[in-house]
Amino acid sequence: MIDLKLLRENPDLVRASQRARGEDPGLVDALLGADAARRAAVSSGDNLRAEQKAASKKIPNASPDDRPALLAAAKELADKVKAAESEQGEAETAFAAAHMAISNVIIDGVPAGGEDDFALLDTVGEPRAIDNPKDHVELGESLGLIDLERGAKVSGARFYFLTGAGALLQLGLLQLAAQLAQANGFTLMVPPVLVRPEIMAGTGFLGAHAEEVYHLDADDLYLVGTSEVALAGYHSGEIIDLSDGPRRYAGWSSCFRREAGSHGKDTRGIIRVHQFDKVEGFIYCKPDEAESEHQRLLGWEREMLAKIDVPYRVIDIAAGDLGSSAARKFDCEAWIPTQQTYRELTSTSNCTTFQARRLGVRYRDENGKPQTAATLNGTLATTRWLVAILENHQQPDGSVRVPEALVGFVGTEVLEPK
Repeated sequence: MIDLKLLRENPDLVRASQRARGEDPGLVDALLGADAARRAAVSSGDNLRAEQKAASKKIPNASPDDRPALLAAAKELADKVKAAESEQGEAETAFAAAHMAISNVIIDGVPAGGEDDFALLDTVGEPRAIDNPKDHVELGESLGLIDLERGAKVSGARFYFLTGAGALLQLGLLQLAAQLAQANGFTLMVPPVLVRPEIMAGTGFLGAHAEEVYHLDADDLYLVGTSEVALAGYHSGEIIDLSDGPRRYAGWSSCFRREAGSHGKDTRGIIRVHQFDKVEGFIYCKPDEAESEHQRLLGWEREMLAKIDVPYRVIDIAAGDLGSSAARKFDCEAWIPTQQTYRELTSTSNCTTFQARRLGVRYRDENGKPQTAATLNGTLATTRWLVAILENHQQPDGSVRVPEALVGFVGTEVLEPK
């Protein structure tokens, strides 16, 4: 949720953020109206309760002649209080819905526009010249790394088996990410992959993209699409100690996405699938530390990409392509030879205080007063990276060179066709 103080003091800033995202700026006025109605209902209820309390105090000492009128007045006030409490409840419900409807306020400098309106920040490495490159599916099957046919037989479309060295490649990637995270002060976590509705909603994943999330009706639990969800809920309802600096966690988990809106898009291979594994960095910090922590997360992502030795670019995602929780997002996209384009491998988002406000995560400032924390997240390694590794490191004979940093995990420097 956005900061109400910011909304009341600078509604035009919030309206501008909504317009940049391509979302309705009228939601700002709806929230302002709901906020005013809620505060009026609270004030009216408080005044009536005070009046009722004062009237009740007169009854014990009233004369027999005055008592009936006082009792009648007290009953009338009690009815008014009951009605006021009902109105207050309705006002609170309307306010909460209006508050949840507005996306996070973007950070100054975020490009306006949609998916194609990103700003290019950096390009690293030159794509290799590869004659007639094979795609990751052909390479993965010929090298005995990926079995899509049996994945579909067992679980349906967009499922797969990673086999032999393919499994070792993924495990090596995740282990490499875990080692990097631990060396940089992250606490490694293996979190739950099923979460309660209030945790999923608190991270902002039950808004416009709710159809992407798997829900288990019988248990009213959600399968996470990223360990960000569980890690964001880890300190929900707590006041955490940030006096020694940010708290950094790295979650290693399987992730699940319905990909409901991607029919006909990336259906081949393991680029867009229903289940994958990932190591996700997650940070709690003070709001004034969030932008510098965002740059650190991006730096760690770039360090991981350097270890797999693929060309990539860094982009600043446009406002209209941000998720509701993100105030700014940087993506690192690797070059994919068979597609002759860059595709996302990592994403890191600064969610400012948006998620923590929903989840009740606070810290104490220098005066001991509780304040809302900021949260950030960023991919450190995931299954999709295998696509970039296989395609960029393929050789003319159909073999694939294993990046040096992964040789120790895979057990060979070159993967040969079976």
